[in-house]
Amino acid sequence: MLAINRKVLTLDEFTIQQLRDFPNATGELSTLLRDIGLAAKRVNVEVNKAGLVDILGDAGSINVQGEDVKKLDVFANNQFTGVLKHGISCAGIASEEFDDHIPFDDAISQNSKYICLFDPLDGSSNIDVNISIGTIFSVYRRVSEKGEKVVINDFLQPGIKQVAAGYIIYGSSTMLVYATRRGVNGFTLDPSIGEFCLSHPNIKCPEFGKIYSVNHGNFFRYTKPVQKYIDTCQKKDENNGGPYSQRYIGSMVADLHRNLLKGGIFMYPGTTDKPGGKLRLLYECNPFAFIVEVAGGKAIDGIRRILDIQPSSLHQRTPFFAGSKGMIGELEDFLTAK
Repeated sequence: MLAINRKVLTLDEFTIQQLRDFPNATGELSTLLRDIGLAAKRVNVEVNKAGLVDILGDAGSINVQGEDVKKLDVFANNQFTGVLKHGISCAGIASEEFDDHIPFDDAISQNSKYICLFDPLDGSSNIDVNISIGTIFSVYRRVSEKGEKVVINDFLQPGIKQVAAGYIIYGSSTMLVYATRRGVNGFTLDPSIGEFCLSHPNIKCPEFGKIYSVNHGNFFRYTKPVQKYIDTCQKKDENNGGPYSQRYIGSMVADLHRNLLKGGIFMYPGTTDKPGGKLRLLYECNPFAFIVEVAGGKAIDGIRRILDIQPSSLHQRTPFFAGSKGMIGELEDFLTAK
């Protein structure tokens, strides 16, 4: 007879348990997170058989960012859009793949108090070579009146206003990690029962680590302070907290997931040709900044806290540095040096 460990909570059980601590909670956020988990399971199935069916490669179109759209990008975007639209806890969405926000126009959705932004498949350029990819999402409480269609200002809120944020990493195992102001928790998909099970409770990012993640190919396009910090990382030894290891996958979800658990710093600076950075503030940087900060880390754009930035457009980009608080502090010493 199959033995089931009842000490392990599923995502559904965990979110319901959290509700018990808030007698006046409506359960909308819990339902929304479970909807995201459902979409993640559907995407996971396709990711795992990507080499067997015709979903690899380009879809033959260009997204609003000017990038080739991969077939699995389209599938993932459709899954998250569909699940959230047909649920009861989301009033509208914005996706990296859409030019504009999408309000849901049925009465139930319009009475929902949350909106969701997501990057349906981060790191999709790695799909064809079987490297870990992921989904990133964030949840905000709408600022427009319930009962009406959501408007652009619902989505252009600073990251500090996030109610929850998270990511799903499709790798050797599939994990869903999400943060609320109460903490960061990770759930691993158990394929035998088709449920996300709590595997990493109360995740804390170590204050220091020994990993730095950056694209060295752009080294000479970075500013001098960033170059000097990278030089220092390379020269770390046993006498000054090192040695450091350089680890860079090129999939933001994978790099930040590793550094969140083990300690480290992730850097995606602006370059001479793209001084404003490449990563999207709303779909990538704000969610990860929220997760990292709740876990005890820090996230900046080189000058200010990421979560304090007031967005001006849905597809705004920014330089991004995130990870262990002590390592970000070391970086800031270089960035602010006269």
